[in-house]
Amino acid sequence: MTAAPDPTTNVAVELAQLRGELNTGLESIKGTLNILVERTTRTDADLRQLRADMEAELQKIRDEEVKPLRTEVEVLKQGRWPIAQIGALVGVGGLIAAVIALFLN
Repeated sequence: MTAAPDPTTNVAVELAQLRGELNTGLESIKGTLNILVERTTRTDADLRQLRADMEAELQKIRDEEVKPLRTEVEVLKQGRWPIAQIGALVGVGGLIAAVIALFLN
């Protein structure tokens, strides 16, 4: 005669299998999360490096292109004609010419 399987044994076996599957699933999730954390860390490091490189390039552009342009603008400002003063002198000269012409007539 064969003995009927004990229901508590079957439940215990099933619980052990479920526990093993749950542990395997949790370990898989932990591994995936570790990968995501590592990728995030690398992305942050890459972003910091990109920002540093960008700042270095911007500083290089400022040093090589903007400063010479500022110097050139300053030179141009120094070489410009003083239009207001010239206008005043021309006005005074015209006034003098008008006064002379008035007295000569």
